[in-house]
Amino acid sequence: MPHIQRRVLAAAAVAALVTLTGCSSDLPGDTPGSGASTDAKKKTGDQSSFFVQADYEAQLAMRTKQPTGPADKPWEQAIDPQMVDTAKYKKAGPYKLCFSNAATNNPWRQVGWKTMQAEVAAHKEIADFTVLDAEGKDDKQISDIAELTAKGCDALIVSPNTTATLTPAVKGACPKVPVIVFDRGVGTDCPVTFIKPIGGYAFGADGAEFLTQKVKPGGKILALRILPGVDVLETRWSAAKKTFDDSKLDVVGVEFTDGDAAKTKSIVTNYIQRYGKLDGLWLDAGATSVAAVEAFEDAGLPVPPLNGEDQQDFLQKWKDAKLTAIAPTYPTYQWRTAVIAALKVLKGESVPKVWNLPQPAITEDKLNDYLKPGMPPLHYALCGCEKMDGYPQKWGGK
Repeated sequence: MPHIQRRVLAAAAVAALVTLTGCSSDLPGDTPGSGASTDAKKKTGDQSSFFVQADYEAQLAMRTKQPTGPADKPWEQAIDPQMVDTAKYKKAGPYKLCFSNAATNNPWRQVGWKTMQAEVAAHKEIADFTVLDAEGKDDKQISDIAELTAKGCDALIVSPNTTATLTPAVKGACPKVPVIVFDRGVGTDCPVTFIKPIGGYAFGADGAEFLTQKVKPGGKILALRILPGVDVLETRWSAAKKTFDDSKLDVVGVEFTDGDAAKTKSIVTNYIQRYGKLDGLWLDAGATSVAAVEAFEDAGLPVPPLNGEDQQDFLQKWKDAKLTAIAPTYPTYQWRTAVIAALKVLKGESVPKVWNLPQPAITEDKLNDYLKPGMPPLHYALCGCEKMDGYPQKWGGK
């Protein structure tokens, strides 16, 4: 799983998040969900303070909406776009683009970064691409944004490390240069556009709904989470919790794995020993899904229905072991969209204020479409990079 940072926001910071670039879908809100019964809460705990009912409903509705844009280019598509005029930013090229990157500290971000570089290389009108990597540090990214805005950039792309802390830096940049934010949001609507897949609620619901369809009533479900207090993971879990609380499934445990494969395997093994079997697994990210599968294989038990993500190792295991599975996604092709959006703005073309990208879930009938022979185990299938120059070698493939 991608894009994860430790973003534990204090209540004061949460309250300070005002108009969230239209992107409250994956951001903490101060209105807890109302919904679960006392019995349900015994199973899954209280609803997350990150849960916002309106955003949850909006994201789930977007899953079935038809996006606009080229059918063969999902990174250029948009769901429910509300277009904004960018005529005031129009200028002649060639262009100098700048990018403040939160980090390249996990496989999802590494795949995205390679894809962004290939997108930049495909546009001759980009004369210069200046990039600063914040290495997962808020204070460095604040400094990076200040440095980039002083370098004469024609447009500034930002993937924020955290939301509340980076908001002032983005607000400070907006009057000086058109800003394009993607992946994670900020607490201001000053960026020209905010680009993201549908969001965490959609991811979490896809996996949980799959289990309600595949597991019999009363079936024992183990939920595996990476970290508490991380916005995109909190919304994934809050959507799954809501689905489970409304079902007849028995959530026997909600455990944090720290994203560690060995710890994940140990947790699953312990639950197998405690209950004799498990009937389903829900994960808030796919990075440790193979480790979870191996715990059942080592115990000599059938692997129950579960969800992973679009990493190649999970997709390959799914096929080889004939798993009953689904893979929600958070497409890395959004790294292409950020560059495309910056160029549209500089050419005076309208863009969506909130650019909601399609976020498909991989189902069994589509598995072979996303399984890419010769690609590394931690490559993410929804890169939108297969026809780009240098593929597959630049992405580590053969």
